[in-house]
Amino acid sequence: MERVELAAWLRLLETPGLGLARARQLLAAFGSAEALVGASPAAWREVLGAKAAEVLSQPPDSLPDQIDRTIDWLAADPRHQLLTLGDPDYPEALLQIADPPLLLYMSGRRELLSTEGLAIVGSRTPTPQGRDNAASFAREVSRAGYCVVSGLALGIDGAAHEAALSGPGSTLAVLGTGLDQLYPSRHQALGRRIEDEGLLVSEYSLGTPPLSPNFPRRNRIIAGLSRGCLVVEAALRSGSLITARLASEAGREVFAIPGSIHSPLARGCHELIRQGATLVESPAELLEALRPIVGKSKALPAVAEDPEPGGEPGLVLQALGHDPVTLDALIARGGWPAAQLNALLLELELEGLVARLPGQLFQRRRRG
Repeated sequence: MERVELAAWLRLLETPGLGLARARQLLAAFGSAEALVGASPAAWREVLGAKAAEVLSQPPDSLPDQIDRTIDWLAADPRHQLLTLGDPDYPEALLQIADPPLLLYMSGRRELLSTEGLAIVGSRTPTPQGRDNAASFAREVSRAGYCVVSGLALGIDGAAHEAALSGPGSTLAVLGTGLDQLYPSRHQALGRRIEDEGLLVSEYSLGTPPLSPNFPRRNRIIAGLSRGCLVVEAALRSGSLITARLASEAGREVFAIPGSIHSPLARGCHELIRQGATLVESPAELLEALRPIVGKSKALPAVAEDPEPGGEPGLVLQALGHDPVTLDALIARGGWPAAQLNALLLELELEGLVARLPGQLFQRRRRG
């Protein structure tokens, strides 16, 4: 992209008070960012009215620095690229949503924008089993050739991204910040791995910090780039349900993993299922459901589960069931002395079959 064209796009998108709706209106009227910036204020007034035309006539003082910053960023690494709404390579899937981003910043494997994607989203504070489920589903989805799309957030997003990196489908992270402002800080290393092996995408200009309104808004891109959306764990009021709603509005299939009726993080998934989301219990089931949507077979054979231990450890697992349980409840169920039960739980915890939760609770884990 030449400097003149870049300057026109940034002026259109960075002018305070203009907004994306008016920017889209201007592009429709003038055909390109360069043409509209080169037009007269009178022509702007005909399209926008006097007040909005006055806003556009006053570009921000920071615009020259933003242009220089973006040019330097593009020159610093061949993986750094921009994609505008009118570009022939603009992903068809994004054009199907109500308000596709006008400009995308990208770093990594650009071809992942046009591959079959599946969004995997969920709680930032998942249960250990929820994290395991996200990793298990993402690993198999990527292995089947689908790109796992998520938002680089803590919890389910991070687990899904990391697991998907091991497969040929790999992963795409949609950021709610500028691409030079990886957030959260705990995912700096993961973000760099995705930049190397997957793709980072943002509609926000370089230098944009983590601002609360930007994260729900970027969820429409996550939904738009995906053929379906899997919610692993979610509370009733969560960003994951926003993504699921946006996916449904864009005509995407929504999937949800059920959980314990006692878990707050299962209630969002249960609500989605009540509203018509497809219940899935295994990666193979999810891939089978995706097959008619994408029009090709990417289903995997079922993977045999590890056999459960016998003896006393097996009895403890049976007593645990699948809901979080207190130590006292387990003692009452099985009659074990506290010392013996603690030793058995530690053994199962080390084998990855039991998770110790806050509040002195224990929960069974299924190894994926």
